[in-house]
Amino acid sequence: WEQRKLGELAEFSKGQGYSKADLRDEGTPIILYGRLYTNYETVISDVDTFALEREGSVKSQGNEVIVPGSGETAEDISVASAVRQSGVLLGGDLNVVRPNDELDQTFLALAITGASPHDQMAKRAQGKTVVHLHNEDLKEIDIAYPSIAEQEAIGDVFSGLDNLITLHQGDEVTTRGNIPMTLILVSFSLREPPSHEEGEESSMLSQLTKDDLLCTYYREWIAVYKEGAVRQVTLNKYSLALAWVERLAPDLTLGNLDRIAYQGLLNQYARTHERQTTMDFHHQLKGAILDAVDEGLIPRDPTRKAIIKGKAPGPKKNRYLNQFELRDPTRKAIIKGKAPGPKKNRYLNQFELHKLLASLNLGQDIGWEWFILLVAKTGLRFSEAMAVTPADFDFGRQTLSVSKTWDYKNGGGFVPTKNRSSVRKVQIDWQLIVQFSALVKDLPDDKPLFVKEGKHVYNSTANEVLARLCKQAGVPVISIHGLRHTHASLLLFAGVSVASVAKRLGHASMNTTEKTYLHVIQELENKDVDLVMRSLTSLV
Repeated sequence: WEQRKLGELAEFSKGQGYSKADLRDEGTPIILYGRLYTNYETVISDVDTFALEREGSVKSQGNEVIVPGSGETAEDISVASAVRQSGVLLGGDLNVVRPNDELDQTFLALAITGASPHDQMAKRAQGKTVVHLHNEDLKEIDIAYPSIAEQEAIGDVFSGLDNLITLHQGDEVTTRGNIPMTLILVSFSLREPPSHEEGEESSMLSQLTKDDLLCTYYREWIAVYKEGAVRQVTLNKYSLALAWVERLAPDLTLGNLDRIAYQGLLNQYARTHERQTTMDFHHQLKGAILDAVDEGLIPRDPTRKAIIKGKAPGPKKNRYLNQFELRDPTRKAIIKGKAPGPKKNRYLNQFELHKLLASLNLGQDIGWEWFILLVAKTGLRFSEAMAVTPADFDFGRQTLSVSKTWDYKNGGGFVPTKNRSSVRKVQIDWQLIVQFSALVKDLPDDKPLFVKEGKHVYNSTANEVLARLCKQAGVPVISIHGLRHTHASLLLFAGVSVASVAKRLGHASMNTTEKTYLHVIQELENKDVDLVMRSLTSLV
């Protein structure tokens, strides 16, 4: 590791003045300093506020680390986020740091937020009612850093954790302060990457005794049984569970892990999490604990008859349209939500979907409009559609093979599907056959259609394009995932069975489909009851 002043490792600049009054429903994505320490995580990949670009505006290049220039407390503003997306407006009162080739931007954002630099920045912040932090202050911060390869590895781990934390928006874990970054930095990648082979890892695990810590055993268990065996998103969940074990039970040994101690661990976790999240935490720990029981490290199964608690779930948004709303092209559902971002979780009826697809400009060049057409007609997930290659089309059998996804959250590349059921063949209509057979004719069989060589793709970019097209077509604004739900809802209302829809969507179980589209199924059941009653009445 080396240690140098940040001023020797980066260039510094400032954002340009914008305020909340400048925000619009559409325009160029913008980051305002106030939202930096209240809304965003370590890596900003989805900007949900917009403004009209002005002359002299400062826009991101995709390699920045931004730090708020003012706030209510020194702790508030001693945070940082990496901006990987180019073309984002950087509002006023933002300190903009562009690290040189010796520093990875995600690692720098993590170091500023959670390690020693955080405390140094907090001490340098000046002011009483409002505190300020300037680039000149940042230049004097001491930064300790390993090789660039190790920095990138650390950044990859935390990018995955941020994505996972975002999934639990109702839980208190979503705020950066609830999982101290210093804790996680000690827990994970700031350790030197292990150089031992798999056999040596297993040997290390077998050498542990009942006097070793639970968190030590769990860390080694993850390394032996989960690394390389599960998808990265699943591995991130185990990593997050480990962080909580180290936080809530740092001194708990395997020999002292009885039912009371384990129930106490679950109870502490449940104080800040909903019941379902606590259940997931329990399941992630249970496999390792049962292995420790089998190995004689824990006398009895402490997870037996564990009681799963949790705080009351937050209010849920209404995410679906009912049958009347789906069929009436003149009616638009009112979805409440925070302003002024684009409305999400809204779905189109058949008439609106037809208007949207008819408005697409489908030229000879493959772009987002072709992507939107494919998702609307197949119901593929975003990552599945991004991974489609010419070889996946079987034009003779009129099918599209889904066997992989695109790892857009971690820089790209093919990765396995969400689950085994997601590997499937989706039947496609003859119009799509004709359109795509001509489109992919001279393209490489093994290259993704919608990803340009060396370029990153973002879900937010696709959603912005779709929002613009929806407005141009005069239909409600929906997200790319909303297209998938529109596809499924229309199939159900057309009389397609739940089993067929589940298979087409790649759901692991029909229960998932029934739960997701319960509103549609209930309306269809009501329709069946009416039909039965009319049939019985006609018998008289």
